[in-house]
Amino acid sequence: MAMTEVTENRLALHLAELRQQHRDLDDRIAALHGDQLSDQLTLRRLKKQKLRLKDEIMRVENRLYPDIIA
Repeated sequence: MAMTEVTENRLALHLAELRQQHRDLDDRIAALHGDQLSDQLTLRRLKKQKLRLKDEIMRVENRLYPDIIA
């Protein structure tokens, strides 16, 4: 069954938001790496959050662009 256009648009918008959050986290992590006094616990939490976002991005991409074997 094909996805409705509205659902597809919502997923695409959600995907764009997730990607932006992922980039933002990447920037925060890079900034903390440059700081010798950075809190390692915070750094680990940010990296875990980034991984969760990456997983969610993959789930949304799989819904938007399913692998169809013809």
